[in-house]
Amino acid sequence: MMFVPRRTAQPWSILVADAATGSARTVFTADAGRGSHFWNVVAASQVMWSADDHIVFPWERDGFVHLYSIPSSGGQWTQLDQGSHEVEYVAMAPDRRHIVFNSNQGDRDRRHLWRAPTDGSRAAVPLTSGESIEWAPVPLADDAVAHLRSDARMPAHAAIVTGSTRRALAPETMPQGYPADRLVVPTAVTLTATDGVQSYGQLFLPPAGSGDGKRPAIIFLHGGSRRQMLLGWNYGSYYHHSYAFNQALALRGWVVLSLNYRSGIGYGRDFREALGYGATGGSEYRDVVAAARWLRARPDVDSAKVALWGGSYGGYLTAMGLSRNPELFAGGVDIHGVHDWNVGIKTFLQDYNALEDPAAARLAFQSSPLSTVKGWKDPVLLIHGDDDRNVRFIETLTLIERLRTQGVHVEQLVFPDEVHGFLRHANWIAAYEASLDFLDRQVVNKGRAETKPLRAAERD
Repeated sequence: MMFVPRRTAQPWSILVADAATGSARTVFTADAGRGSHFWNVVAASQVMWSADDHIVFPWERDGFVHLYSIPSSGGQWTQLDQGSHEVEYVAMAPDRRHIVFNSNQGDRDRRHLWRAPTDGSRAAVPLTSGESIEWAPVPLADDAVAHLRSDARMPAHAAIVTGSTRRALAPETMPQGYPADRLVVPTAVTLTATDGVQSYGQLFLPPAGSGDGKRPAIIFLHGGSRRQMLLGWNYGSYYHHSYAFNQALALRGWVVLSLNYRSGIGYGRDFREALGYGATGGSEYRDVVAAARWLRARPDVDSAKVALWGGSYGGYLTAMGLSRNPELFAGGVDIHGVHDWNVGIKTFLQDYNALEDPAAARLAFQSSPLSTVKGWKDPVLLIHGDDDRNVRFIETLTLIERLRTQGVHVEQLVFPDEVHGFLRHANWIAAYEASLDFLDRQVVNKGRAETKPLRAAERD
């Protein structure tokens, strides 16, 4: 079953085989318990063989994804990076004696580059730091590392670092007049749910001097759920778009909270494999409630105008909020969200049969927005491509039918022949323009003037 916590498994091993004879031997086996369930990094290979005859691999031995090294003949392993942080992108240097990786060591809501010898003879050293975000390292000769970089105001661009020298590659590709100075710099926040679990987020405040008084607020919920939003333009293309939309909302006067709820990455195994998350209870929704109450208590927020928006898993949590706590929210934008876990799981596991384990299927449905849809009162905009292979289009159609029978105000935007991560840039623009229009009419200006529902759109 998917979307359930997995903290332990049958311990995994690394075997070395002789290609000539076919004989193999085990050189490493993970401990039982923590770290026994393998979690991969972003790399050409999860097992990297160095020139000094060491094998480098990821392991969650202490509850965080670190890199380890062991002689190919076996023996004692060595941890290459230390601390309560996560390693994500990993690449072998040209000399095959060093490893370059990015992690959130000392800066949990960003990513920076590090280098370590593959034999663990010296400690890892930082290659970048500060308020930028670096990922996808490509080690070059002379210790230079090409990579992608962003920050709070500058989107992803190619860069290179050599020693203490950092420079952008092809800076002329940035459009003239790009309004970097106008963008908002988010700040990190920490929230605590009623069960004591801490979640994290980035707060976007409207620019100073853009108006006084109480403002509308909105919570952004990322998808995945194995994702992490950062204090800058995200390294994932889908979330690059999401970050841009959060900026657009802030510039239009919204207080925006981008929430890193439990079951996401970046904060360790126990946070990622949160007990009761997803189809086993939807415990991550408690973090959404904590975020809503935190926003509503702010003196600069109009507590009657707190909304939700998100896509995929974020659409699921948007629907959870609108169906379970209508008193907290004024409306939302749900982009290709999951509304029944038993449908969502079958999308990925074709042989999933809810009848084989009725108790688990019942819990999965109880963890879904459709189980509490009768409590839904506030307006919603539903956006979906009808050729979505990740979240079935029927998820949105079923919800529309249920809401309309209850008299809930529903608006929809359908993209024919479009998939989950929209292929056409024009469709991203259309989705966000429709969202801004909906939020202005149904949340910010609700009741000020007669409004007309947005008709279903079909775009070529």
